[in-house]
Amino acid sequence: MKDYKKYYIIGASPEDIYKALTNPATIQLWTGEKAEMSTESGSEFSLWDGSIVGKNLEFEENRKIVQHWYFEGQEAQSIVTIILHPDKRGSSVELRHSNIPDEDYDSFVDGWNGSYFGSLQEFYDEG
Repeated sequence: MKDYKKYYIIGASPEDIYKALTNPATIQLWTGEKAEMSTESGSEFSLWDGSIVGKNLEFEENRKIVQHWYFEGQEAQSIVTIILHPDKRGSSVELRHSNIPDEDYDSFVDGWNGSYFGSLQEFYDEG
């Protein structure tokens, strides 16, 4: 199991980014895929039309999201924590993803940088 931590700068307010990460209609705008999401702790979520699934654990409005991402056959919980910090350029987004299966690590790092936060950065750069 491996952990990943990175900061991303996105040209939007923490409030806008929080909405983009928690509102299903907004998620679909920047991913281009169907999303199921709720800000209710204990609710299940599905992103990229089911490519990423898990359970929402904790929300702090406009500041923090904590999720359990499911990996088939994995006993240790893979926890994703996203913390939004105001920044003069918009927001600094702190990502912490723990317990990534070794065989999936490189694809997840690529996914975070390209598909997930890369797409979100492009969405706000174009907007």
